[in-house]
Amino acid sequence: MMTLPANSHEVANVPSTIALQTRRHRDFIYFLTFSTIPFFFTPSESPNLLSVPTAEARGLFQMPPFRLSNRYFLVRAGESKFESLGIINTNPVAKTSVDNGLSEEGKKQTARAALTLKAMEACEDSCWIWPSITQRAYQAAEIIASVNIVNRSRIVPEYSFLDARGLGAYEGKKLNFVSEVYASDSISPRIKPPPIDDGTPNESVEDVFVRVTQLMSILETQYSGETVIIISPDSDNLTVLQAGLTGLDLRKHSDLSFGPGEVRFVDANDIPKYKQPASGNFQCLNPPSCS
Repeated sequence: MMTLPANSHEVANVPSTIALQTRRHRDFIYFLTFSTIPFFFTPSESPNLLSVPTAEARGLFQMPPFRLSNRYFLVRAGESKFESLGIINTNPVAKTSVDNGLSEEGKKQTARAALTLKAMEACEDSCWIWPSITQRAYQAAEIIASVNIVNRSRIVPEYSFLDARGLGAYEGKKLNFVSEVYASDSISPRIKPPPIDDGTPNESVEDVFVRVTQLMSILETQYSGETVIIISPDSDNLTVLQAGLTGLDLRKHSDLSFGPGEVRFVDANDIPKYKQPASGNFQCLNPPSCS
């Protein structure tokens, strides 16, 4: 009679252990194969195993874009209660507060914006409404959806990329101090407002540019051939976005200022024509300044 060793359970588990190691080794090989193929093939030479539908193969979104896959309308929410008092309020901690909602005038401005969108047939077929979760922007989305007969399931709240630009130490000051921020913006998009310790961000134009570029990357990846209405609680998100889309110097973004309740259609004809680099391998040595 054959006697098993004392650690016979370990011997019995050897086949399963080998199988597990084999699977891990195989998965690692697959990972290396898929992660290194792009380095050895040009886009025209890429093997079929990497081919995906066009809507899913758009690559990284850049400003100005090569093309837009969707139709966009930019809307600034109507006047907020703080704006009606002439006070700067950009601290995201209070963005969902009732006090951050639309003023009575802001509701009228938003109703007019909703009618403008209806006249422009923005949601004639269908549309998606992407508002900031900020109270006044979300209220604006509900008004626009109601007037344009859009189901509430098509309202997609955005939780961070569309926050009002944080103005740091200007928080709580009179609205006319915004002119000082824009004066700094005109010098450099990297200049930030003075900081404050109450949790209000102090964002430069470039900070806002990063946020709105991330937003567009999500929208262009998630949708194709759709109409999207972007609703911001302030003007700066929209002016920086429009400047980025059209290739305008970011220092001049305030020249595109949106009034409360203003609506603009993003015209694809305003987007600069894409210039294919002479070489198939375009290298930028000093991003974002590439020439």
